[in-house]
Amino acid sequence: MRTSAPRRLFPAGLGLLFLLALTAYFLFPLSWLVVSATKDTAELGSTNGFWFADAGFVGGFVDNLRTLFAEEDGRFSRWLFNSAVYAGFGALGSTVIAAFAGYALAIFRFRGRDAVFAGILGGVLIPGTVLALPLFLLVSTMNLVDTYWAVLLPVLANPFGVYLCRVYSAAAVPDEVIEAARIDGAGELRIFLTIASRMLSPALVTVYLFSFVSIWNNFFLPLVMLTDRDLWPVTLGLYGWQQQAMSTPEFTTLVIAGSLVSTLPLLVVFFAMQRYWRAGLTVGALKA
Repeated sequence: MRTSAPRRLFPAGLGLLFLLALTAYFLFPLSWLVVSATKDTAELGSTNGFWFADAGFVGGFVDNLRTLFAEEDGRFSRWLFNSAVYAGFGALGSTVIAAFAGYALAIFRFRGRDAVFAGILGGVLIPGTVLALPLFLLVSTMNLVDTYWAVLLPVLANPFGVYLCRVYSAAAVPDEVIEAARIDGAGELRIFLTIASRMLSPALVTVYLFSFVSIWNNFFLPLVMLTDRDLWPVTLGLYGWQQQAMSTPEFTTLVIAGSLVSTLPLLVVFFAMQRYWRAGLTVGALKA
């Protein structure tokens, strides 16, 4: 007896067109940014916003880059360095804490575990802007305002990262593997570092990337914590230049070029860590 093939709700071609439309929608602002980063202030208002001016892509972009990194004695380079410190170390620290906390909540049985996890879920629902003022008061009592620690310490707490690591640990780390390691004499820390962490690599990479992007794009927390311009991240620095552009239009070109440059580290981090996703997803898929 022949069985009919399952009917598709949508033709394959229609689904492909839908995905292409979504891709174009998300790339639309980026294309404008790339083109506008090659123009001077006069060309921004007198030329097509989605096509290059007479200088072309290379010539216009190089000129804007020179102006960007020379402005205020190279302060933009300092802002990029600050963002790299905040995002790099902050994401690393929050990922490590989330990994330990999520693994412990998934593997170990202790009194109050569900209440702790419920509190973490509640933390996911709290907007960061609500916590900005309490965090400022707390940091000010420790005399850490206008320091790197004023931004680094608050971002180490990542409730969503803990939640993701907890769920992934419960699904990806078998109890049989842990029991076998304990029978062989391995301690809990060694089990986590040598066995569980490898199984959790896709989740850890995801937490790191989410944390890196969130901290890199963070604006409100540095605005509250920092007044020293040399400690500003690139988001706050570009905002300051945008305010100056109201009286000095030449800063508009710097803001646009700086916005394009500030997106490049995010692309580099994403593509550099993408292979760990693929490697982690294939762990255990091959027979020994």
